Amino acid sequence: MGVIYKERNAFVIRTEEGPIGEITYIPKDEHTWVADHTYVAPHYRGGNIAQRLLKRLAEEARAEGAKIIPQCSYVGVQFRRNPEYEDVWKH
Repeated sequence: MGVIYKERNAFVIRTEEGPIGEITYIPKDEHTWVADHTYVAPHYRGGNIAQRLLKRLAEEARAEGAKIIPQCSYVGVQFRRNPEYEDVWKH
C-alpha cells in the first residue's frame, strides 16, 4: 500500500490521501547514519508500513556503503530481531 519516496533524509510512504508513514535518519558522517524516527499513521499501524520503510532505508545504506546506528526504538528492535540487517548495523 502506498509508494515510498525519498525526501531529503527520510523515506515516506504516500497514498492518494497523503503521507501515511516515514522513517528519518541523520547523517553522522560520510558512512554513518543515525536512524532517529519512525512514524506510521494510527489507521495503518499493525501492517507492514514500518517494515517496508526500514527495508528501504537499509537498501539505501547498502547502496551508499553506510552503516546505521539505531537511535529509534523500532529500528533497534528490528535490528536485534532480524539478522538481515546485520550488514548495515553499526554496533
